[in-house]
Amino acid sequence: MTVFESVRKRRDALSTLLSDPCEEVRTAAAQALDRLEGIGSLPEVMDALKKGDVGIKVRAIYALGRIGGEEVIPALLYCASRPEEDIRSTAVEVLGTIGHPSALPVLLERLQDPNSAIRARAITALGNFGNPSVIAALTPFLDAGDGLIEAETARSLARMDDGSLEGKFIELLGSPHPGTREAAAEALGRLRIR
Repeated sequence: MTVFESVRKRRDALSTLLSDPCEEVRTAAAQALDRLEGIGSLPEVMDALKKGDVGIKVRAIYALGRIGGEEVIPALLYCASRPEEDIRSTAVEVLGTIGHPSALPVLLERLQDPNSAIRARAITALGNFGNPSVIAALTPFLDAGDGLIEAETARSLARMDDGSLEGKFIELLGSPHPGTREAAAEALGRLRIR
């Protein structure tokens, strides 16, 4: 069964509950239908991605993330390499949320993005992968001298629970950037005690 057949099946089942005698059941059904409506069908979303303006394309990328599955990955990988920063940034975020292994090379590429906000999103996204190569790729960003990049790197590396970075996180507690100090404190609290 495809994602869209499943969504259609759920919509049909939930629609019958809209006339349930219990108000709580009707409310729950309406809320569930509302969430499902946000998913849409893959052909509709892909059409919006091709033909829409930047705002519509960004919403379509988020919809692809809600749809999930193998079939959305190629479109998201393509969007993560687009020249438009909003589209590239959103695709990087969604690829990180999905965490599909095929996204790893593209997310690692985005670590060199000319836009620092996109680099930060790539760092955040990579924190969802437990791959040892990610730790090696992210560690140099702890010395970025940029509060945003250092903070996101500390948070991502802490999620991977690499206790070998304890000393670096302690060093970052003395950063001139409050965001970096905050992230370093959070990271130290998350690391497993060795």
